[in-house]
Amino acid sequence: MRALFSVSDKTGVVEFASQLISLGWEIIATGGTMKMLQDAGLKVINISEVTGFPEICDGRVKTLHPKVHGALLGRRDLESHRRQLKENGIEYIDMVCVNLYPFRQTIAKPGVTMEEAVENIDIGGPSMLRSAAKNWKDVTVVCCPEDYATVLDEIKAGGNTTPETRLKLSAKAYTHTAEYDIMIATYMRAQAGLNEKLFLEYDLRQSLRYGENPHQEAKFYASAGKVSYSLATAEQLNGKELSYNNIQDANAALNIVREFDEPFCVGLKHMNPCGAAIGKDVTEAWQKAFEADKVSIFGGIVAVNREIGKDAALLMKPVFLEIIMAPSFTDEALEILCAKKNLRLLKVDMTKDNEVHKQYVSMNGGLLVQDQDLTTRTVVPEMCVTETRPDEDLMADLNFAWRIVKHVKSNAIVVVKDGMTRGVGAGQMNRIGSAEIALKEAEAAYGEMGQDVRKAGLVMASDGFFPFDDCVSLAAEYGVKAIVQPGGSIRDNDSIAKANENHISMLFTGMRHFKH
Repeated sequence: MRALFSVSDKTGVVEFASQLISLGWEIIATGGTMKMLQDAGLKVINISEVTGFPEICDGRVKTLHPKVHGALLGRRDLESHRRQLKENGIEYIDMVCVNLYPFRQTIAKPGVTMEEAVENIDIGGPSMLRSAAKNWKDVTVVCCPEDYATVLDEIKAGGNTTPETRLKLSAKAYTHTAEYDIMIATYMRAQAGLNEKLFLEYDLRQSLRYGENPHQEAKFYASAGKVSYSLATAEQLNGKELSYNNIQDANAALNIVREFDEPFCVGLKHMNPCGAAIGKDVTEAWQKAFEADKVSIFGGIVAVNREIGKDAALLMKPVFLEIIMAPSFTDEALEILCAKKNLRLLKVDMTKDNEVHKQYVSMNGGLLVQDQDLTTRTVVPEMCVTETRPDEDLMADLNFAWRIVKHVKSNAIVVVKDGMTRGVGAGQMNRIGSAEIALKEAEAAYGEMGQDVRKAGLVMASDGFFPFDDCVSLAAEYGVKAIVQPGGSIRDNDSIAKANENHISMLFTGMRHFKH
């Protein structure tokens, strides 16, 4: 029995080859793999001894030869194949242990040149994998070091791998070459300016109990690259398995957390924030976010951008929550929160980066692709379009409201005061409907405190422009002091005039944030 080795990932390869030799196998190898095995004291046949031809073109050509591919592709069950191999002096190769040049790692390096990238396009490796995988009934193909143990166990037990294992390894090999070709095609098409094709590569993270509803099958796949603020790389420290809806909601919460550098907490239900606040620390931020809407937070998801300690954990524990997410938890906090066995605790990498990733939304028979909406303009006094100018406190709330309304389903209206939400109007068919919901929520909240909402000095934010001045009129009825919106309506002047009439500051950011 003979095995051909040619690997870039040399993890465990010496031990694997050594064990095969002890089981009576001959080892053929190429280039750096051969040198590594020989340096380890193993008897290895140079590939040139098999082909009768030297490696040429700086190693670009070494295994593309009939004595390699005939040895892999020849069927043992066909007399004509056996005869042809014998006539041409070709001996069977029974196993291929190959993984490919590190193309992904090469193009990920800063400043990599196209010439360097092209030199890391493997030609012979994929060809050997595909030949061996095609002839899986006779040939074992191994491209993943984690499969070495299984292959050795089966050879020790029965003299060879089982047909079931060879079929699985064949499928893995074709997956390996497919992923590799996708990487290369994507890179080369980008260099050539071609964009009419889209290739996606995701790995199964987990199978879910069901989707949005029990009759829908669902799975969670993760992208190959590491991404911050991602559930795909989050570490679950406690609680039940995540559901489809949990993942959707948690992702929405993480997108909101990403907006803030100061201590921040958001409570989220059904993809919309139900309470959000900044504070001097995460404990105060949680208290304010909870006070913003004690009813809706029930059964919700909470995300913070600071480590959760004992004080915050003690305040969160009595509230029924599905998930709590943070960059870290103290040991005391974990002891407190893990007492609730079903409460999901997720440690999430919240390292800020400026990389813009793509968003994918499936359609019937298609896919929509867009950049993530990561840009949020800072609201500054120069954006004011009214006679009444906002003071410093109003500016702080305008910026807070603007960062929150961006993540509320459109049509979206958010009402805030002192760095916390007081009312959220989401997903209505008209903007005045969202404004009515948000302002009535604020009125109810202040009513519970025995205060008049009209004296609170609220700030309002809108994700899109006002098509009419009705939202400004309604805001005036509730004592709103400042409004931030994108602007851009043909009736902007009507809204500005109404704001001036009611001594409301209004600022135009020039950027909308629809979230459908």
